[in-house]
Amino acid sequence: MKNIAALQALVTAASLDGEPSAAELDAIELEMPVIRAEVELLDAQIMTLDRPVSEVDARRIRRARRRVMAARRDLANRTVGATVSGGAA
Repeated sequence: MKNIAALQALVTAASLDGEPSAAELDAIELEMPVIRAEVELLDAQIMTLDRPVSEVDARRIRRARRRVMAARRDLANRTVGATVSGGAA
């Protein structure tokens, strides 16, 4: 009977052990308002899963959707602004 074994070391094991870089942490920090708004929207939607949607629930979901869109818009504007000002120098 032949033994089947890997001839090379694992490729992904070493890459998963590291901490996030400073650039990755900065990117997460930049996206945090969008993440918070999306969590708030998800919470509002989860509250309505097991019951009919009331008018208050509908307003809560609409407000949460508007916050998500505003956070995404702000992030996109910051990203475009950083790209334009960074490329002009």
